[in-house]
Amino acid sequence: MPAKELSPIDVYKLLPRTNCKECKEPNCMSFAAKLVAREALLQECPAILEEKYKPQFEALWKLLKPAVRGVEIGVGDRRVIVGGEYVLYRHEFTYFHPTAIAIDVMDEMEEAALADRVKQAAAFSFDYIGQKLRLDMVAVRSTSNDPKKFEAAVGAAAKVSDLPLVLCSLNPAVMEQGLAAVGEKRPLIYAATKENWREMADLARMYRCPLVVSAPNDLSLLKSLAATLLKYGMEDLVLDPGTAIDEGLTETLNNFTMLRISAVKEGAEGLGFPLLGLPIAAWAGKEVDPSVNEWKESYLASMLVVRYADLLIVHSLSGWALLPSVFLRQNIYTDPRKPVSVEPGLRAFGKPDELSPVMFTTNFALTYYTVASDIEGKADAYLLVVDSEGISVESAIAGRKLTAETVAEAVKNFKVGDKVKHRLLIIPGRAARISGEIEDLTGWRVLVGPIDSSGIQKYLETKWKEEVSKIRESHET
Repeated sequence: MPAKELSPIDVYKLLPRTNCKECKEPNCMSFAAKLVAREALLQECPAILEEKYKPQFEALWKLLKPAVRGVEIGVGDRRVIVGGEYVLYRHEFTYFHPTAIAIDVMDEMEEAALADRVKQAAAFSFDYIGQKLRLDMVAVRSTSNDPKKFEAAVGAAAKVSDLPLVLCSLNPAVMEQGLAAVGEKRPLIYAATKENWREMADLARMYRCPLVVSAPNDLSLLKSLAATLLKYGMEDLVLDPGTAIDEGLTETLNNFTMLRISAVKEGAEGLGFPLLGLPIAAWAGKEVDPSVNEWKESYLASMLVVRYADLLIVHSLSGWALLPSVFLRQNIYTDPRKPVSVEPGLRAFGKPDELSPVMFTTNFALTYYTVASDIEGKADAYLLVVDSEGISVESAIAGRKLTAETVAEAVKNFKVGDKVKHRLLIIPGRAARISGEIEDLTGWRVLVGPIDSSGIQKYLETKWKEEVSKIRESHET
């Protein structure tokens, strides 16, 4: 049911009404209001998860379930959930399941080449502000239309990696052979069309696998097929509205947008399912330079990430083509209510001693990792990470999340004075306005450092060396 049709009273009546405050709200009515406003999850109420409240939970779930059904693909630790979203815009609540990205392989490839490509996809990893960005799935495409070849390719892909699989063929006989090899691994079946929907649905039900419904550039047919499959007993569906490049790009983006608006804002029956995008369509043309296809695929993938695609199938394994999409995905699917942060504390870089510099920064992840990269390997130093509720230096000072009091408290709590015999604290240049207050509260002398962390090395080689020389001279006299 769309949230706009719900009343907090409707939800409150089904809650335990114990006012236990374990949901962090003062009472159950307040929690009910947040549920209706899509500002909290039903699972945040521990009591409703108890067995005795099972009927109430099921009734509430029908009222509050995601506008877009969450569909699970694969098994084990690497299984992927696509969809499961509640809102149209991330700032309204948050997005929960980042767009899954699948790399394709073909059943006409040599087994060694196929295995190598799957291994590359599984090994893809990039460290980004303390998080590892990875690829999620492998799509095995039947380009031969040969059941035996497809079965061998599917088996080979499953043998070298535990990444979930998408099995791609419009021929039910070919699909059945592939499912015979890995059906217990819950692959995603691509795809049911107006010609083969019954056979594909029978296979999906037999192996208990999710199923893609495909009707390129025909939303009416897509909706009709989805409704038919729902009546046929299918629940875990993924919608493929078609993906086009160049002249068809505008229609593609419009179709994805209309489907998600219909699901979230209008609660349209049969459209509340994850959306599949196929940036691999960029390779349908014959470019003289393959890098042109990679470029087109990359920008198409990025566009689809922001236009509600829950799963993408791509071809390129080039880092330069994949990184824009995985970076963008990570940023969009970061909870806007909870900035990415690191634990506050005192970090040591290199082998600092009692005369090493002490600097501080905030616990906003991007700030911390930027500063850390400008220190590591370039200096022996201490870095005090101050809790700013995950906000950058300048914004935290403006919003009073970073104050002289919070800095003084961090210096005391993390016993910075036990590490060095001097009392000099280098602060970020953007925190210069609170330097005097920090000195008053800590008793340390404050040195205003560079505005940008890229200037830390030069600062330490000049200004800090002068200060250390003064300290040594004073000790000698």
